[in-house]
Amino acid sequence: MSQTLAKSNQTKRWQEMDAAHHLHPFTTHHDLAAKGARVITNAKGIYLYDSEGRRLIDGMAGLWCVQVGYGREELAEAGYKALKELSYYNSFFQTTNPYTAELSQRLSEVTPKGIDRFFFANSGSEGNDSAVKIIRYFWNLQGKPKKKIFIARKKAYHGVTLAAASLSGISAMHPQADLPLPGFVHIDCPYWYGEGGDMTPDEFGLKTARALEEKILELGAENVAAFVAEPVQGAGGLIIPPATYWAEINRICKKYDVLLHIDEVICGFGRTGQWFGSQTFGIEADMINMAKGLSSGYQPIAAVGLGQRVGDALFHAKDEWSHGFTYSGHPVACAVALANLDVLQKERLVEKVGGATGAYFQKKLAELNDHPLVGETRGVGLLGAIELVKDKNTREKYPSELDVGYRCRVHCFENGLVMRAIGDTMVLSPPLVITESELDELFALARKCIDLIARDLGVL
Repeated sequence: MSQTLAKSNQTKRWQEMDAAHHLHPFTTHHDLAAKGARVITNAKGIYLYDSEGRRLIDGMAGLWCVQVGYGREELAEAGYKALKELSYYNSFFQTTNPYTAELSQRLSEVTPKGIDRFFFANSGSEGNDSAVKIIRYFWNLQGKPKKKIFIARKKAYHGVTLAAASLSGISAMHPQADLPLPGFVHIDCPYWYGEGGDMTPDEFGLKTARALEEKILELGAENVAAFVAEPVQGAGGLIIPPATYWAEINRICKKYDVLLHIDEVICGFGRTGQWFGSQTFGIEADMINMAKGLSSGYQPIAAVGLGQRVGDALFHAKDEWSHGFTYSGHPVACAVALANLDVLQKERLVEKVGGATGAYFQKKLAELNDHPLVGETRGVGLLGAIELVKDKNTREKYPSELDVGYRCRVHCFENGLVMRAIGDTMVLSPPLVITESELDELFALARKCIDLIARDLGVL
């Protein structure tokens, strides 16, 4: 009894400190302060443990990022070794370090063909912000200074800096900071289940891809710098484009000389069953942005990978490139990322996601289609979405004021599962190390929690 009491007191104290001084991302702070933040104290494999000793399956791999699972000693030891040898030095002053140089080489071996120069940042947001500057500079170098407009998609998520949030097409992110900035426009996304109507997926894929061509013609190709997109839209609701989509996007970008910048922050490092989503979907990117799985979240690090056209232009430019961060290519972060790549390769995790593990995950996901509340499941690799609907035949959703997805998420946390709600779409993205028995446990809990919200709604 005394041990339980001590834990509760400590949890309360942490919650009080947090409420008084910590501003959380994407949070209504006074509401959180009133109920107290969940305090996660340790983690191992696919499991999280809170300050009260409760265990949760992390069905989201943190924020889509903990590819190799929690508590990997190899990554901790790599960071410790680097901290002792070179705790910090910058990449300014014509200087590098062994970890950054080696990581650059290793990335060139696993990224899509032609991506072979890398600029390091600290987050996906910083990476996409850097990409905007790189693209603007590239067109200046080409003598085409009018090519400055960026086209992205509705429901896209590319980060939260001013430029990255302007690229993002989640409109709720914009009003507080008077965004998007000038020069950023958005077109429809290939969300067939929610917006495809009576069209087949292939028809809808072509229609939404050709929205890019329509927008380029409206703006004038001489004014359009780049199309920016995720292979699979993550935070917008796990939107997987129909099979016809990406080939048409490739064609359009080439036809109008528009750079194709692909945001691989979620899809990179094995999540879709290949090293990068661009490889899974046949995307011919000029540039890619990566973060999250680069270090499995163990250290903050991101990288913008450049193809030959853009990379050569920057490399051969006569003037100094005026961009960089204090922590670009941080030696400790790069050391941990190298160790992370070692684990991914030695344990063949990418191949497993593209093979047996991914197939079993998709099988278990599809079994939820028999549930009366589930309108559709969709997925690729170790990404999965579950659409909660009022009517399976018409795809009608429940009124937003019922907060069906949020209430399902609450049931998940109360029953030991982290499953994200994006509106009424429940999303899964577990660590790549998850086993079949752990997937059985995860999907048993997912079904239980969908049953609970169904009972709340009077469906069961």
